[in-house]
Amino acid sequence: MKLLIMNGPNLNLLGQREKDIYGERSFDSYLQELKGMFPEVELDYFQSNVEGELINRIHEARGVYNGVILNAGGYTHTSVALADAIGGVQELVPVVEVHISCILAREEFRHISLIAPKCKGSVMGFGLDSYRLAILSFL
Repeated sequence: MKLLIMNGPNLNLLGQREKDIYGERSFDSYLQELKGMFPEVELDYFQSNVEGELINRIHEARGVYNGVILNAGGYTHTSVALADAIGGVQELVPVVEVHISCILAREEFRHISLIAPKCKGSVMGFGLDSYRLAILSFL
């Protein structure tokens, strides 16, 4: 099993920004923990603040990965292009949407996910553990 974990804008600042929402841990340190929890799964990681780079990586996942775990950050609520990219590959590589916080308990503009209808499923509100739960959905 080979999965790609993708984080979108501002998630490179995990552990540094809005710790009351996103926690105090960097994603890099958590990724090492995930790899230890799932030695049978090859986990690759990509982060970008650039929408087009995320779209390109989703396209490139076809035929390479069994699935993508995507925290699109703010693009969740704004990017029709990202939703279209997921829709374009969903039969070849399923995508699970992940959020560290519960977006439904936050500001109203965060309540709508444009990518959710194109995804296999969504996991939100469990902190960094949302990524672990997403991995389990592929096993």
